[in-house]
Amino acid sequence: MVSERDVEHIAELADIGITKDELGEFTPQFNEILEYFDLLDSVEGTSPATRDLTNIFRDDTVVPGLSADEALANTPEKEDGFFKAPRVM
Repeated sequence: MVSERDVEHIAELADIGITKDELGEFTPQFNEILEYFDLLDSVEGTSPATRDLTNIFRDDTVVPGLSADEALANTPEKEDGFFKAPRVM
């Protein structure tokens, strides 16, 4: 269970200004959130050890990119085969 002191400390760490009046409102909400995480942890098959650790992402496919001329075709200014941009200092 999280106390008002804990919420105040977390707010300081996160650099969030919370008034004393708001502590009374945020502390129960914070505890409800943590109780919900406990509920989620109790669901079967959700721990990292029981998950299927196969790759769920697609395989990379190599496709040809733009040539330098195609990439520079619409730029208003170019110099020596590169985009030319204003100097920033």
